[in-house]
Amino acid sequence: MGGTDAPRLTRLSRLWQTARPAALPDWRGAKRALISPMMKRFLTWSPARARHSRRYRIAWWIARAMLWFVALSLLFVVLFKWLPVPVTPTMVFDPNGFHKQWTPLSRIDRDMVAAVIAGEDGKFCSHHGFDTDAIQRAWQRNQRGGRIRGGSTISQQTAKNVFLWQGGGYFRKSLEAWFTVLIERIWGKRRIMEVYLNVAETGIGTYGVEAGAQRYYRHSAAHLSAVEAARIAAALPAPKKREVIGATGFTRRHGNAIAARSAVVRRADFDACVYD
Repeated sequence: MGGTDAPRLTRLSRLWQTARPAALPDWRGAKRALISPMMKRFLTWSPARARHSRRYRIAWWIARAMLWFVALSLLFVVLFKWLPVPVTPTMVFDPNGFHKQWTPLSRIDRDMVAAVIAGEDGKFCSHHGFDTDAIQRAWQRNQRGGRIRGGSTISQQTAKNVFLWQGGGYFRKSLEAWFTVLIERIWGKRRIMEVYLNVAETGIGTYGVEAGAQRYYRHSAAHLSAVEAARIAAALPAPKKREVIGATGFTRRHGNAIAARSAVVRRADFDACVYD
């Protein structure tokens, strides 16, 4: 290299060293300046942040449980629209065991349908799962104290009998309302009546009107008379306490009243939604 090039190279080296800090900033220092506050935030323990984290986890698990509940309830409601209900919580926890025999609605006498409408839910074909007048009367009774009553329709009773447990309480009633809405929308009136007549408790350890007819009258539910159907319907609110055969007092009078109202149900087509 020529002697004239040495001073030039020296000047270029000095210019490079002078310009280097401005042209090439210290990226490592910049990264430390940005990352350190973030790391300190997440690595430093804070009681407030810990409480927030716990609340978040609790809310997340509650939301997840609710989603699973909605999904499973929809699944079972859709399945039972087509499949017979094999067993219910009430049957499983009955200390007397249970006897039942699933019977399609086409093999249950129409007098039995009229009897349960007359005795349990006169507005079955006109409401959408809830009888607002009966609920209002029940609310007024509940305000006076004592056992909580819900003014339940056949739809509500079916939802409770199939998916829930017996007993009162507002939590169970809220779940009952949820399942009532589902079966009204998904099953329809005919299927609700069919399931109800197959899962309702008709005596000690006896479930469904077919099992009840066989136990009390020694014949199928397809051949029930209006009086026989009314006596079974009269015992439905308290099947472990009310007698079907040889009933006396209130149960006998209530059965006679149901038999009389059943004729009105048939004449006025108050059971039409079941057979349309």
